[in-house]
Amino acid sequence: MLARIDLRGSTLPGVRELAGLLPRAVTDVDSVLATVRPLCEDVRIRGAQAVREITARLDGVDLEDFAVPAEAIEAALAGIDPAVRAALEEAVARVRRVHADQRRADVTTRVVRGGTVIERWVPVRRVGLYVPGGLAPLLSSVVMNVVPAQIAGVESIAVASPPQRDHGGLPDPGVLAACALLGVTEVYAVGGAQAIAVFGYGAGSCEPVDLVTGPGNVYVTAAKRLLRGLIGIDSEAGPTEVAVLADDTADPVHVAADLVSQAEHDPLAGAVLVTTSEQLADAVLDLVPAQVAATKHSDRITTALDGSQSGVVLVDDVEAGLAVVDAYAAEHLEIQTRDARAVAMRVRNAGAVFVGPWSPVSLGDYCAGSNHVLPTGGCARHSSGLSVQSFLRGVHVVEYDEQALAEVAGHIDALAGAEDLPAHAAAVRARQRA
Repeated sequence: MLARIDLRGSTLPGVRELAGLLPRAVTDVDSVLATVRPLCEDVRIRGAQAVREITARLDGVDLEDFAVPAEAIEAALAGIDPAVRAALEEAVARVRRVHADQRRADVTTRVVRGGTVIERWVPVRRVGLYVPGGLAPLLSSVVMNVVPAQIAGVESIAVASPPQRDHGGLPDPGVLAACALLGVTEVYAVGGAQAIAVFGYGAGSCEPVDLVTGPGNVYVTAAKRLLRGLIGIDSEAGPTEVAVLADDTADPVHVAADLVSQAEHDPLAGAVLVTTSEQLADAVLDLVPAQVAATKHSDRITTALDGSQSGVVLVDDVEAGLAVVDAYAAEHLEIQTRDARAVAMRVRNAGAVFVGPWSPVSLGDYCAGSNHVLPTGGCARHSSGLSVQSFLRGVHVVEYDEQALAEVAGHIDALAGAEDLPAHAAAVRARQRA
């Protein structure tokens, strides 16, 4: 369990080579495109009837109408455990607090006298939010997707989550309760690639959306890739992952628990400890088996921790550790070192960074106020997690008066000539007085 990689005593390789040495789950999205393409095409052509047949075949649920009735959504909230409702309300409040500060104001720049450019931030009109329902019903993902969309000002929000045979073909009651709590009334009992196709093409009572967000399995990811361009997407989410950068001050019980907690998501989940301390590594490796045996989902955790996507990496010092975690670009990165905040502020590549012994990833999954829809598979090198900005588009509004245009006409003429686009220059000259 948790193989070792010893990078001590030698110069670290370049970023790309180093990333290739580190354990990580490999998700071959291309390998399922051939399966996903006909499903999406069937939904495009035959609409709701295709959705019904695909859902019956893949989920074992035959739904005449995959739109969830309003009364079922309301009943889910009425029937939820009061403790879970209170936790959801607290999570919503904290996520709203953090995301409210992400609002962007329009900015007007006076380029020259008589010439301005306004950058407007305009929300997308309609979004489809996907909530997984496979190994775990992620009701917290409803909060993480809906709240930033609402704060951005999205006027039309639809949620899709897989139907559950144990719940009469409805999505998980916790997912429905979270929707009700947030005022989302348009919910569909459809999952997988077919849900993304419903959002993209429209089917039944679901109108097409402009943007799809939310994590899902490889089939959901493949459908996002296939329909990208027709719709916007947040990311191509892969299996969850955590990296922990720790030195000899870290508590091995905490580190082991945090590795186990993220491995609980999925047999493909990645858990990586990067440490300067061989003693810490030994202690964590000793503790993990008992922690795994004591938890409910020990089989999937064991698979994740035994897999090629998890391991312990030994480094000479924190400086080398920073180089390793930046090359890895984890979805979740914990810093458990001396001066943890200072070390965390030097991290370049991570979806979210958790500082010190009292900020475990589990906090961010639920109640930190941060968003848990984050880039995976090394995409934190270039992409951000879900935020209010994910639902906004910057639109430039350009306004020049006659004199301001005349002053720059010569430059436009020169550049249009250099690019061999004379009609561009002519469009400006046509406005100049004889």
